Amino acid sequence: MLLQLDFESETPIYQQIRNQIVIGIASGALRGGERLPTIRALAEESGVNMMTVSKAYQLLRQEGYIRADRRSGTIVCAGEGRPPVPAKTMETLRLCLSELRLAGMDEEESLALCRRLYGESRCAARENGGKPI
Repeated sequence: MLLQLDFESETPIYQQIRNQIVIGIASGALRGGERLPTIRALAEESGVNMMTVSKAYQLLRQEGYIRADRRSGTIVCAGEGRPPVPAKTMETLRLCLSELRLAGMDEEESLALCRRLYGESRCAARENGGKPI
């Protein structure tokens, strides 16, 4: 699994890992039932501490995006029911919509922008050849 981590970003590395896995699931690059690398393997591949990857996986488990099994490893849960939208996501969306409104965009322009971005995220896996993120 190839992750694009920005070590200069203010976003913590564990959050970047979590975000990229969520995007991978949403775009279809990671499919339900697909096995993710072990914590150790992903940490070595990404050049980060195992505790950082562990924290990202723990967050993903809490949110219902992955499940862990001692025998089968860490598995993507896409298509196994819809996890609830996290409160933090709702807060972030509310803030983004407020910023669009303050930038002068009306509801239709904001929805059009959301539709465009939503479409781009659906095409990401096809443009990437269906390869993992």
